[in-house]
Amino acid sequence: MANQPAGDSTAPAIEVTGLGVRYSLRLTRKNTLRNSLAHLVRRNGGGAGHFWALRDVSFRVVHGESLAVIGPNGAGKSTLLQSLAGIIQPTEGEITIRGRLSSLLTLGAGFDQELSGRENILLAGAFLGIDDGEIQRRLEDIVAFADIGQFIDAAIKTYSSGMRARLGFAIATSVDPDILLLDEVLATGDQVFRAKSKERVLELAKGAKAIVLVTHDMHWVTEFCNRAMLIEHGKVIAEGQPEEIVRLHETRSEEARRSVAALPA
Repeated sequence: MANQPAGDSTAPAIEVTGLGVRYSLRLTRKNTLRNSLAHLVRRNGGGAGHFWALRDVSFRVVHGESLAVIGPNGAGKSTLLQSLAGIIQPTEGEITIRGRLSSLLTLGAGFDQELSGRENILLAGAFLGIDDGEIQRRLEDIVAFADIGQFIDAAIKTYSSGMRARLGFAIATSVDPDILLLDEVLATGDQVFRAKSKERVLELAKGAKAIVLVTHDMHWVTEFCNRAMLIEHGKVIAEGQPEEIVRLHETRSEEARRSVAALPA
């Protein structure tokens, strides 16, 4: 994966060409996992011992664009996001990132369990390469947005998953990223926090930031994103206007349900 400075705003913020991610089934000896993935091997045309979670995926995201990635469970959406975040090394293809990238995926993995939420904000700033003075100036705004009360000074290991997500979202969206990756974070927390989250994402999009969002919330896709991409079985099925892609996804999902219902018991 190539990371480049933001530079020319006319160049794509994210450029993915022929991306493929292959998993080895030999990484575990648990038969339950091997059996559950066996159909994926056949479905993806994989050889013995591996399957393709993503194959031949190509797309671009320009600055100011909010791309929703949708699809059924197991389609490869989270694998795609993890590849963009640099957590997973692609088996084939290329990913070019232009600008500062912020992601809850990497921030959540980077939290120190023994440090407090406040200390983890400073740690995340260093992790993202942000000047110490800058993250100090943003500290109280991040604390206020996360809104987890006195837990901000408690160790992260005492946090619920929702509290971790709130803190991660507050950090990821407050460090002025050029590119933001989100995975179902808007489903986390109460209604007030979800509303704040949506407002923050819209502000970033209006500020010519590039956003890639994996979500099952079709209302969010049609209401707030300006492009959508449908992934099934690790491949891009279609991309375009959110309303069209959502309709296609719902149609194909219903057809799949009917096919399953028609199978012999």
